[in-house]
Amino acid sequence: MNAFEDSDTMRETKQQKIIILTAPSGAGKTTIKTKLLAGMANQLSFSVSATTRKMRGGENDGVDYIFISEEQFKEKIDNDQFVEWQMVYPGMYYGTTVDEMKRIWSEGRTPLLDIDVKGALNVKTMFGEQVLTIFIEPPSMDILQERLMKRGTESAEHIHTRISKAKEEMEYRNSFDKVIMNDDLEKATNEVKEIIAKFIGQQLRNINS
Repeated sequence: MNAFEDSDTMRETKQQKIIILTAPSGAGKTTIKTKLLAGMANQLSFSVSATTRKMRGGENDGVDYIFISEEQFKEKIDNDQFVEWQMVYPGMYYGTTVDEMKRIWSEGRTPLLDIDVKGALNVKTMFGEQVLTIFIEPPSMDILQERLMKRGTESAEHIHTRISKAKEEMEYRNSFDKVIMNDDLEKATNEVKEIIAKFIGQQLRNINS
């Protein structure tokens, strides 16, 4: 059971909306997310996930992720403090906390979740039509690998693991509400913006202005 089941909170959140972006690592999801949040601050708020992975250069705790130990993560699981959680890579956990979702809804905004494929589908199952799921697709696996190598933040072994994971994630692409090919960043970003604008039913200003 999750912390939203069989509770007043679960019934209340059935009236709320959730937007999920997901993609294989290196597909450009983070850049698209950043552009969306910059232009839609009054409508959307980034739901900061908790993770047990190590912080990368340039990341900030509580902004990019909530960095916690595996022991702390498992304690939150035991206390039903996650909407969803997954072990995305061996020993590397990610999860969306109940408190983070409640915070955003209380501010009158829509949570924008940046989570893995299986987590996204779990949230979709839980909340149904209240959730918009968008899958960002890379132009090809070769380009994806090239992007990961250019980051210069991970070992060849980790890149190989991410490519293997990406191939698995691509098999789920047709389970999402929308699939956007990111072969042109500006075009892909505008397509995502239009989909979200229609979903939340508000006229949004041009995020590129």
